[in-house]
Amino acid sequence: MMNNFENVNNRRTRPAKPPLSLDIIIKTAYKLLSENGISGMSMRKIAKALDTGPASLYVYVKNYQKLSAYVLDYGLREVKLVENDTVYWKDAIINILKSYFKVLVETPGLAELALTTPPNGMNSMDINECLLKYLQTGGISKRGAAWGIDILLLYVSSLSFERTRRSKKDNDLDDMVALYNKVDVSKYPMIGMLKSELFSGEGDERFSWGIEVILQGLLTMQNS
Repeated sequence: MMNNFENVNNRRTRPAKPPLSLDIIIKTAYKLLSENGISGMSMRKIAKALDTGPASLYVYVKNYQKLSAYVLDYGLREVKLVENDTVYWKDAIINILKSYFKVLVETPGLAELALTTPPNGMNSMDINECLLKYLQTGGISKRGAAWGIDILLLYVSSLSFERTRRSKKDNDLDDMVALYNKVDVSKYPMIGMLKSELFSGEGDERFSWGIEVILQGLLTMQNS
């Protein structure tokens, strides 16, 4: 009887769990993603962090893919948009995408989500709205702007994913550089001639160059 009484008493003194909601599930999933990467954001681990069972999560979210879309959009709230109409349109786009890149790199797993999951929410819509505005300001056609944001965001997402892999001390790039440095120039003359350029442009230079290439391509395509 005493043991039963003690168990009841312990349950009464334990802090009450906050009521489950979609907002709490998303924030918990994002916290696990930030701490452990995408492998930490399973439905089972989210449920454990919320002291509930996985089945209870499906009352609020249809499936893992839907939750991933919500979590990605939640992470994108940190992207800084450019609202100053006096900023040159290309500079505005580059600054928005630099912020997008920074957000993806600083949260383990978010870059991978960006490559595999369409975001679902107002934060991604705000980013798209701002990019579309500046693309139109730059004279890019309606179709070019609509299709162009996919290319721009995919470009930045892939760069951010590559950066996060390298930040984990992945040796793949070092192995690739070593291979290219030992290349047989009689068989691969172009690689031998350009190998130093292939791995040049770290930081903003190569990043901005890629965006400029996309933007120039969009401007050219509408005249073809």
